[in-house]
Amino acid sequence: MATWDDVRAVVAALPDTDEPSEHAWKVHGRSLAWERPLRRADHEALGDAAPTGDILGVRTAGLDAKDALLASSPQVFFTTPHFDGYPAVLVRLAEIGSDELTEVVVEAWLHQAPKRVSAAWLTEHPDALP
Repeated sequence: MATWDDVRAVVAALPDTDEPSEHAWKVHGRSLAWERPLRRADHEALGDAAPTGDILGVRTAGLDAKDALLASSPQVFFTTPHFDGYPAVLVRLAEIGSDELTEVVVEAWLHQAPKRVSAAWLTEHPDALP
């Protein structure tokens, strides 16, 4: 089970990141991860499957990466019609482990960070990705 402090710690360990508002993180001014409570339309779309608890929105490297996450762990990752066609997934914080959280946030960071920054970080952390 992850918490907002866990998300904050993962993001803080990455270069060029900040938390401009509580539970919203950016890299080089680009959105990376954010708190995303469900809205009325989300509840209507998800019905009884609408999760409770804290929900993290996180960017993905693209729609294929989004689909892969959704298929890999539907108990952790989900989406709503609001995010159709948008490269991001929603994460049930109560269901994600720390290693998986780190992997998802790092992947989002690699996609959103400036290429020179991400390349330098990968050089220093060659085992960061599976």
